[in-house]
Amino acid sequence: MAAATSLNFDSNSLERLTEMKDIHEAYEYLCKQENTIAEEIDELLEHQTNLEAKMSTLYRSVPNLQVVNSDAKQLGSMVSFTCDLAENVSGKVRLLDLAKGRVQEAIQRVNDVLDLKFCTDGVQTALQSEDYEKAAGHIIGGSVDVALHVLQDAKQNLTKIVREKFDAALVTADRASVERFFKIFPLLGLHDEGLRKFSKYLKSQIADRCQEQLSQASTLDSADRRAAVVYADTLTILFEDVGKVVEIHQPLVETYYGPGRLLQLIQWLQAECDEQASRIVDEFIRNREFSLKSRQVQALLHRGSGRTSTAHERLDPRELDVMLAECTLLNSRTELYLRFIRKRVLNDLEMVGNDEKADADKVAVLEKLLRECLLSRRIQELIGNYIVMEEYFMRESVIKAESMDSLEQGSHTSSMVDDIFFILKKCTKRAISSGSVDCACALLNHTTTILEGDYQDSLYAKLRAGFPSGSFDVAQAYSMLQQGRFPTSSSDTNAAKLEFMTTVNNIEVSLEYIQSLRRSLSEECAALLIQNREIGKDKLESCLNDLGAVTHKFKDVLDPVESSAVKPRLKPWVDSFLSVNHDIREDEFSMYEANDPFVQNFIMNLEQLLAEFKDFMTPSNYDSLVSLVTNEVTTQLEQAVLRSVFNRLGGLHFDKELRSLVTYLTSVTQWTIRDKFARLTQMATILNLERVTEILDYWGQNSGPLTWRLTPTEVRQVLSLRVDFRSEDIKRLKL
Repeated sequence: MAAATSLNFDSNSLERLTEMKDIHEAYEYLCKQENTIAEEIDELLEHQTNLEAKMSTLYRSVPNLQVVNSDAKQLGSMVSFTCDLAENVSGKVRLLDLAKGRVQEAIQRVNDVLDLKFCTDGVQTALQSEDYEKAAGHIIGGSVDVALHVLQDAKQNLTKIVREKFDAALVTADRASVERFFKIFPLLGLHDEGLRKFSKYLKSQIADRCQEQLSQASTLDSADRRAAVVYADTLTILFEDVGKVVEIHQPLVETYYGPGRLLQLIQWLQAECDEQASRIVDEFIRNREFSLKSRQVQALLHRGSGRTSTAHERLDPRELDVMLAECTLLNSRTELYLRFIRKRVLNDLEMVGNDEKADADKVAVLEKLLRECLLSRRIQELIGNYIVMEEYFMRESVIKAESMDSLEQGSHTSSMVDDIFFILKKCTKRAISSGSVDCACALLNHTTTILEGDYQDSLYAKLRAGFPSGSFDVAQAYSMLQQGRFPTSSSDTNAAKLEFMTTVNNIEVSLEYIQSLRRSLSEECAALLIQNREIGKDKLESCLNDLGAVTHKFKDVLDPVESSAVKPRLKPWVDSFLSVNHDIREDEFSMYEANDPFVQNFIMNLEQLLAEFKDFMTPSNYDSLVSLVTNEVTTQLEQAVLRSVFNRLGGLHFDKELRSLVTYLTSVTQWTIRDKFARLTQMATILNLERVTEILDYWGQNSGPLTWRLTPTEVRQVLSLRVDFRSEDIKRLKL
């Protein structure tokens, strides 16, 4: 009895309790149970009113429920009757429908017999009257086995007749008859045979027309204005003929054979186009001596043409010019034709609406046809040899332009700059006009190679010796020009100076021309990419970027040679600053104001130096030279200042010298140069201080808009140049 509260007590168990503890636990349990029951009773009594109201409502609804029960039984009886009636009616309807179907089958059978009789009679009548279209129409209408052998015999007879008639029309080139019987083949289920025979007719028309044009081309007078591109014109006419055939007969094929069959027709037509195009290319190669010249170029390139070959050994590039232009025209017309064929076939395939895999397979067949056809292979061979000959033409023309370089009086640049860039632009644009991305990339790369190789080397060779020293007699320099050529004597100072400055101008103008050439070729390449569906875009962009990068190499050549022309002459002039005392007295300061011992001579020397270049350099090049001179002057003068000593008056005089120098250099150029003198100007400011601590008014937070170009160490170094400043005061500065 350890857990009396968890037990259920009944009257029997209560009577058996003997322990007082158990009795108390049982009592407590019964009291709790009594309380729980009392609470439940109270809760039920609270709902008594609602329950009584609901019961009252139910009592009132009993009569209505009896009526509903009666109506439901009546409705069930009516539904059961209706169901039986519908079942009887539907059975009779099924019997009627079955009878109707059998009657219709009987009627159809009778109609088929009548149709077959009509078709049989119609075929025989049509054959007798040679109305083959009508006969073919009757053949496809029969479907009953009774007279099937009659129709089969008629079909075979009609097929034989149509073939014979079609072949006869081919022999006589009767276009109306050809098209008439061409329309009958699909009615007989002979789609492939009809297309094949029709393509044979079309091929004969194309071949005859091409042979006629090729004969005219071989007899064309060389003085005719189209003689230089006659084979390109002949190939173009061939492509136009094929295009017209497709344009005219595609609707005919679609109407009678259904869409999606143009690819099959093109495959047969392309075979004839390949054959005729190959003949045209053969004639081009033979009459233009293409193979002979190609072998000559290959041999010259193998031995090493250009500067290493004699004039007798070299092939004159002018002999290649016209032929190369026609070669690119042959390729561009071929590319245009292949794009036309591709577009036509793809449009035809779109009309069919096949599944994606079937369309992809046919597109793959088309691309393989266009890529591997004899026409494409022959033109690729042609363009491969063209690239080699175009490179030879470009290189030889550049060498010739360099050898014929001349300078007209009053001109800043020599003739070879315009000539060479004209050649490069002409050859590269010609290659791009071929319509071949690979061809365009090859010539772009070769253009880059020439610019950063032979051309740059030829310019640098004229600058390698540097700028000659001595005076410059302009009249004598021009008098040394012989027949518009540079003097070859390196010992003539005036001629060497003129050549040096002209070469510097050539480099500067070449930088502009390279950028202009790149922009022009970029536009041409953009049009080429549109034609080729963006294929090869990355390759073309890479080649154009390489061409643009050549400017950096030209700048690398230009900067040091300009420096070599002025740096050696500036050093002794700047060093004269060291011979001028800047630890001066009042009387010396006054004397310096009246007759400056350094800056007047220095400016006069600079003026004389720049005058030698000004009239013989381009404005941009001259400004660049002044900027270079300014850089050298500031660098060397800063070193000279740090090797001098100053007092207050000497610092003031140095400030005046510096201002005079800045004023002069500013007047001879359009570029801003004051910033180049920032460090020297700050040195002059320091050397003008009355006491050491005054630097704090200019340094740090108190410096205002002034940006110091000198480091704290350099500031202390400049302060130490003042003989009247104590080193202890300088060291105590907190900068």
